[in-house]
Amino acid sequence: MSDIYIFIVIALVVLAVSDIIVGVTNDAVNFLNSALGSKVASRKVILSIAAVGILVGTLTSGGMMEVARSGVFYPGQFGFNEVMLLFLGMMLSDVILLNVFNSLGLPTSTTVSMVFGLLGAAVAIALHHISIEANLSLSDISQFINSGRAMVIISAILVSVVVAFAGGIVIMYVSRLVFSFRYHKMFAKYGAIWCGISIMVIIYFAVFKGLKSSGLISADIANFVNDNICLVLLGAWAICSMALFAVQKMNINILKITILAGTFSLALAFAGNDLVNFIGVPLAGIDSFSIAQNAGTAEITMESLTKPANANFFILFSSGIIMVLTLFFSKKAMYVAETELKLSSQNEGDEKFGSTIISRFLVRFALNMNNAYNRIIPKSIQKKIASRFEQLPEAERGNAFYDLIRGTVNLTAASILIASATALKLPLSTTYVIFMVSMGSSLADRAWGRESAVYRITGVMTVISGWFITAFGGFLIAFTVASLLVWGGNIAVVVVSLSCFYLLVHNNFISKKSKKKNYAENILNDKSEDAENASNILDNCVNEVCSILNQITKIYNRTLVATFKENRKVLNEMVTESNKLFQQSRHRKYEVLPKLKYFQTSEINSGYFYVQIVDYLSEITKAVLHITRPCRDHINNSHEGLNKEQVVDLMKINDAVEKIYIKINEMLISKNFTELDTILEMRDNLFVIIAEAIKDELKRMQANQSKTKTGMLYLTILNETKTLILQSRNLLKSQKYFLEHTV
Repeated sequence: MSDIYIFIVIALVVLAVSDIIVGVTNDAVNFLNSALGSKVASRKVILSIAAVGILVGTLTSGGMMEVARSGVFYPGQFGFNEVMLLFLGMMLSDVILLNVFNSLGLPTSTTVSMVFGLLGAAVAIALHHISIEANLSLSDISQFINSGRAMVIISAILVSVVVAFAGGIVIMYVSRLVFSFRYHKMFAKYGAIWCGISIMVIIYFAVFKGLKSSGLISADIANFVNDNICLVLLGAWAICSMALFAVQKMNINILKITILAGTFSLALAFAGNDLVNFIGVPLAGIDSFSIAQNAGTAEITMESLTKPANANFFILFSSGIIMVLTLFFSKKAMYVAETELKLSSQNEGDEKFGSTIISRFLVRFALNMNNAYNRIIPKSIQKKIASRFEQLPEAERGNAFYDLIRGTVNLTAASILIASATALKLPLSTTYVIFMVSMGSSLADRAWGRESAVYRITGVMTVISGWFITAFGGFLIAFTVASLLVWGGNIAVVVVSLSCFYLLVHNNFISKKSKKKNYAENILNDKSEDAENASNILDNCVNEVCSILNQITKIYNRTLVATFKENRKVLNEMVTESNKLFQQSRHRKYEVLPKLKYFQTSEINSGYFYVQIVDYLSEITKAVLHITRPCRDHINNSHEGLNKEQVVDLMKINDAVEKIYIKINEMLISKNFTELDTILEMRDNLFVIIAEAIKDELKRMQANQSKTKTGMLYLTILNETKTLILQSRNLLKSQKYFLEHTV
């Protein structure tokens, strides 16, 4: 057997581990979001329960492995060499595609990427096979591609999206009508019955469907359940309801039990359904190598891949361990989680997405439909329904993204769909199902108000668009990679594989330090605003202001020097840093209202000055961004650099700006504002210098001694510097008043 096949097998093993890490990074947090979003328990408890579910779920995935072996193509039409290149091409493209989505923070489907990746690679290999066979033509490609099975898989995925969204809407709407947001009184009466339904469904689909293929459930028990399904479900409902009622009487929150049970079930279903996406193709490649080795030749076709796969317990369990470790330690997964959490949040604030023409049209259409509804439905009924959807005040709501009722609905609906598909051996997308259930329940729960609906719809459309990109991108990338491998020979196999490994290491193990924090990361670290008060906000405010002003001083100085030297690399870095500061300040503005609830009535003046500080910080970071971007664009466009007079003037201004910020930081750290007038005097002196510099530049322009582009850049820097210092001095005054009224 040629050494190149041994290389391919090793590459497939490495790619299998990598695909688990990359795939779980994109997928796994989705089944954690309901527990995390409702803050049902601590991070360690949630992850531990999910970990157990994953380990058990890996035992149920053996029956799904045929999808990777023969679900998309006819292996008997391909030779051993072709099949190995097909599998390698698919895995390489899959890792590339999922890395891109993880970097963008968008959830996508590992199932779709696998199916379309296999399809693209199979088409590429089939076309090569046809090109070297004289008796074959392009019309014979149907002999190689299992288009019927592929369409069944794709249809199942698309249908599951619609069903999941509709199911989330209906179940959530009925649940909220029954319990409302003030559910405790009603839940005390009927909660055990309602949660009993959820637990019954979770147990049935997780145990009698999800674990059926693992052999842990005997055939006699499984047959009895299937033959007496109605009786079994009613009995399970009654037993679960009574058990939950007894637990409820012990003052234990059964909603938390239900959500944690749902998390376990969803983790089990995820592992059972999606493990094939990560290791199905590598295992098929290893089996192919074993078949050829036993035959003693590589010149064979691979009909044997149509036989049922023998899932090795050690491989499945090892895969589960890797999935669990990724779940606990993946940082990039938190970025993916943020998308779904923000789109489904009951709280309004800084939205991750903007608005589009389509989203605005849909919101206006919904408003018109609502007006028609108001004209048709009697006012008394409208009032009754509206009372069930009346949200709690923010002080009572807490900092969870949504309440326990919605968390239960999300998990129950998603568990039913995913475990059902696993039992039917249909590889639907867990990401699509969980995401669409969550979006449907959010819509029904009126989380998308007029303040946020247009942005949430844009976000949903962005994610869905990404799903189509996954399909087409997976096909095209796999087609391209497989074509390179089959036409380029052994050299292409080695070069493309090593290039992909470099991408993996660079993107996942060579981490770039970032100070950015997001909602999902805060949740997973169990951070809570509940511990905050006006005093803590005061300390944090002083520290943040000092830190930001220090960063601004560095950015301003490095930007001017880089502009003088026409250093594109440094200018790009400064634009990135200034944009990050601006986004942080923008996000901070949306946090103002939640922060103000920690100020007492007697501290209303402190709240007023805190609002001013946040606003001035936003203006300061905006001014810095308006300096760095034009400088970067000017140099990138290869325009003429600044002349000597301009450089000298800017160096003087830079020195004056640095002295002002040094003085401001000294006052902030010491909390001694006796020299506030000194800052005012330094500011006025700087403004005089800026005014003279502007006049000199205008004279140079009139005398044609300054280029237009260069002159405009120079004036932009001067004007934005003036804004920067003006807002910094205002910030210092507000900080002084804030400290005086808070202490």
